[in-house]
Amino acid sequence: MLWSSSLASIVVLAASASAQLDGAQSPPSYPSPWMRGGNGWQDAYAKAQAFVSQLTLLEKVNLTTGVGWEGEACVGNTGSIPRLGFRGFCLQDSPLGIRFADQASAFPSGMNVAATWTTRLFKSRGRAMGDEHRGKGIDVQLGPVAGPLGRVPAGGRNWEGFSPDPVLTGVAIGETIKGIQDGGVIANAKHYIMNEQEHNREPSGSFAAYSANVDDKTMHETYLWPFADAVHAGVASIMCSYNQINNSYGSQNSYTLNYLLKNELDFQGFVVSDWWAQHTGVASALAGLDMTMAGDQGLASGNTYWGGNLTAAAINGTLPQWRLDDMVTRIMAAYYKVGRDTARVDVNFNSWSSETYGYIHPQANEGYQQINYHVNVQSDHAKLIREIGGASTVMLKNVNNALPLKKPKSVAVIGEDAHDNPGGPNACGDRGCNTGTLAMGWGSGTANFPYLIAPVTALRAQAAKDRTLFANVSNNYDLDAAAKAASNASVAIVFANADSGEAYITVDGNSGDRNNLTLWGNGDALIKKVASVNPNTIVVLHTVGAVIVEDLKNNPNVTAILWAGLPGQESGNAITDIIYGYRNPSAKSVFTWGKKREDWGVDVIYTPTSNPPQLNFNEGNFIDYRYFDANNIEPSYEFGFGLSYTNYSYSNLQISKNDPGPYQPTVGMTKAAPTLGTIDKDPAHAEFPTGFRAVFKYIYPYLTGPVLTNQPESWPAKSQDGSPQPRVGAGGSAGGNRQLWDVMYTVSCTVTNTGGVKGTEIPQLYLSLGAPTDPKIVLRGFDDLILDPGESNTFTYKLTRRDISNWDPVTQNWVISPYPKTVYVGASSRDLKLKGVLP
Repeated sequence: MLWSSSLASIVVLAASASAQLDGAQSPPSYPSPWMRGGNGWQDAYAKAQAFVSQLTLLEKVNLTTGVGWEGEACVGNTGSIPRLGFRGFCLQDSPLGIRFADQASAFPSGMNVAATWTTRLFKSRGRAMGDEHRGKGIDVQLGPVAGPLGRVPAGGRNWEGFSPDPVLTGVAIGETIKGIQDGGVIANAKHYIMNEQEHNREPSGSFAAYSANVDDKTMHETYLWPFADAVHAGVASIMCSYNQINNSYGSQNSYTLNYLLKNELDFQGFVVSDWWAQHTGVASALAGLDMTMAGDQGLASGNTYWGGNLTAAAINGTLPQWRLDDMVTRIMAAYYKVGRDTARVDVNFNSWSSETYGYIHPQANEGYQQINYHVNVQSDHAKLIREIGGASTVMLKNVNNALPLKKPKSVAVIGEDAHDNPGGPNACGDRGCNTGTLAMGWGSGTANFPYLIAPVTALRAQAAKDRTLFANVSNNYDLDAAAKAASNASVAIVFANADSGEAYITVDGNSGDRNNLTLWGNGDALIKKVASVNPNTIVVLHTVGAVIVEDLKNNPNVTAILWAGLPGQESGNAITDIIYGYRNPSAKSVFTWGKKREDWGVDVIYTPTSNPPQLNFNEGNFIDYRYFDANNIEPSYEFGFGLSYTNYSYSNLQISKNDPGPYQPTVGMTKAAPTLGTIDKDPAHAEFPTGFRAVFKYIYPYLTGPVLTNQPESWPAKSQDGSPQPRVGAGGSAGGNRQLWDVMYTVSCTVTNTGGVKGTEIPQLYLSLGAPTDPKIVLRGFDDLILDPGESNTFTYKLTRRDISNWDPVTQNWVISPYPKTVYVGASSRDLKLKGVLP
């Protein structure tokens, strides 16, 4: 990493839009901005400062450092402050439920809730998850996800996030955060930033983690965009990614943490490392890291970069007191911001054992006591999960009204994906297998199912109700049995899937990222066989993202295709609601379906050719539909596409211009960094107390050796400077300059249900920014309109200054280019029914 200081170096490097090259460097930015308590953080900041002012040095360090893997009940635990009766923080996966817990819900994936395009459901899901985490005693829910955004369709963890479109992801992550934090739990937006594939995301052997090399314009207009929305929504914590960004690790990248996040976006919460993503001690603190997880340097190592080492750095002055105080203030302000001081209950579950009694320190086998209280936090969330499951099911094909079914004489349900895992839905730890129906991917982003309704269960119940003859075949490789069952049925419903997850688990040879974009478990051959004998074959896909479906689309015997994604515990009930018309499909695809793998233009880099591996994001802003549009590639199904059991018309486009005044960059200077209380710099007072018995491999703040002084190490320029600093022109408010949210235009149109069934239409607003280097169109707004047959309603969207601006790397600010800007409104990114030029 470069250590030369000054904004000039940032501008020069950022101005080079072709910087996506091997060896691209992340410019330095110091000092780390100190919290100021603005943007609705005032009360939390005041409470946090009062709390931190009374802490000793050891107590401050204890709140920044995890106690080590399996040190206590949660996947992440900081030290506590026994003197004040303040327990440490509990941080727990995942973005779709409570990992490792019982009596809790398994929600649909982020990708699924995005497919509803319904802000009410975004926030309701967030609130339900927040309520459940609060009920288990968790302080920080490790989610939601905007990284990976979804640059490559085979990316293993794309399903944890929302969509490769930054605007859809930005709206979804913002509303999810509001819901979680309304529940009294700190939301954690992750993984910041450019964590776009699983292969080589972490150091392994002699190989360093990959470097995602990206130019400044792409960073702002695509990958940083949803994180800006997260900060604008008030997110209280953000997690660093494992990878490098322009050859500097995410947990010590001063440009992405200090400059982009804490300065430009004015983030007021705390930054936590991903588990063992920290690679330096004091350097990471100076670069903007506020909390380290799991606290140990490696899995159960017993060593730490912080803990006693951070205490020593504060004593010898390497880490200035203002920086340590800022770290702890940010952590405690997040605590007060979401009301943890009134919402907190004792941690009543345990990540490491499902038994009622066990060790509170399982790594050391110490502290045998009751560790699980089996508190049921599910409430009535099953109803919401079923609603989202149905509202996120995209109907891609429906020939001659094959759907909905109306009491057919006979039904054959075929495919392993329709059936239960014989070992139960939680048979594989962290869902690390693909047996039975797929309702979530694998990895740390999972939760235990309290139950899982398989499609065959719900469809069999419906058939019994209708007195429909019912047959089912679960073996994907017994094509003869499948054909026999299908040939005798009025309708054959074939289920197939494609799975992926986090890299620490390999399933069927797929190490996190998918090896291909085909269906798993002989799914393609199974569908082809069934369709060869049944002219009314309906296909249901549970996949983590796009798969190649062109043959299915063109097969005349495949009369309907439904994408159900990863719908969570109510999977079978949700898909039955759609198939039988209890719910009218309204979902729209949140990614593009290419005809072949090469259509996306980018792919996972499976085998590194350099050390560290260099992932050059040369496509810039052109990912997913933007790449397809720019290269005139016809997809099987476009971004935003989805059919309904009714029809809609669009008319009466209206555009009105507002005049909020000219854009004013933020100017002025910050206040000097505050220090809170005094710290005792006597090393003798920071040693383990006499007679203290340390828990094995537990991380403490006490010194473990002599405090070194007068070291020759040269720290980055200004990294220890607590004097007033210039404010950033594009910053000054949550998510960026406050004028970015000025309303520039109001766009409206009329949407009418012209069919005979009540339904929900998702009008989508796209914008052409006009420059030859811009994507043809970019999504800017959407809504969900519930319409009775013949009913009309108005879709309205307020275009902000941010919506119509581009990032200028030279001035380091947002500018409105002189090119003409055109608005499109329609039912998908390629079904643009209305068009108007912004005056």
